Amino acid sequence: MKKTPVSKPRKPREMAPEYTFDYKKAKPNRFAEKMKSEPVIVLLDADVAKVFKTTEQVNKALRALLSAIPDEESVKVL
Repeated sequence: MKKTPVSKPRKPREMAPEYTFDYKKAKPNRFAEKMKSEPVIVLLDADVAKVFKTTEQVNKALRALLSAIPDEESVKVL
């Protein structure tokens, strides 16, 4: 039976120079403003997606649900 050679532990190497990032040269994200106005994407479970075929149907149902929830101010009064 042959013995497997024991490998020596490797020494950690320094990070390659191309991975060093100079933050002084960084520029602002030119797409950040567009991302603020983008709609929020939500994944529906398969059983829910069978009922709601369009975004309009989902939004209509959620708005109806929101109108049924009491406001925080009216709850405090009670």
